[in-house]
Amino acid sequence: MSKVGIFGGTFDPIHNGHLITAQSVKEIRNLEKIIFIPAYISPHKQHAKASSAQHRLNMLKIALDDIPFFHCSDFEIKQHTISYTIDTLREFKKTYDEIELIIGYDNIFQFHTWKEPDEILKLANIVVLKRKSSHPLDFVDKYVDAATFVQTRGIEISATDIRNRVHADLPIYYLVPEKVLEYINKNKLYKDN
Repeated sequence: MSKVGIFGGTFDPIHNGHLITAQSVKEIRNLEKIIFIPAYISPHKQHAKASSAQHRLNMLKIALDDIPFFHCSDFEIKQHTISYTIDTLREFKKTYDEIELIIGYDNIFQFHTWKEPDEILKLANIVVLKRKSSHPLDFVDKYVDAATFVQTRGIEISATDIRNRVHADLPIYYLVPEKVLEYINKNKLYKDN
């Protein structure tokens, strides 16, 4: 019985916080592997400017290259449209028996606004990443009730902060994998606003 985690996001860029958290979830939830799926366009960030899908995918592939239990899928990027979790889950359910959808703590409170949230619950277990710094539950609805909260090993790293630091010519050593740092420098990412 295959049990995998699906970890979606913009990943602009993938950073060490994502990787440390994902490894922690894999161990806590006893997952065979975690599949990172970069969104082509995130429904909740439609007006935010992101790096090209190809750059974000390339950085993910570089970051995950040597880690046997991390995989990367270009499924959402190949759709060339807004990336809805329900569509991705329907596709991956064809291959995997049990899917755990890994989402950030704040996302569970917006979950009722996602496309077809009740269908998502039928296809996957929702695993919510909780940190020591997470605020108390804002409210409880059926989605919060259905979710599994996991306290992960994590470090506070933000992709926004990384982009801002690069733009300001500040170093980002130790925030991203070394090969991702080289890729960002080589392709002059985040230099422009």
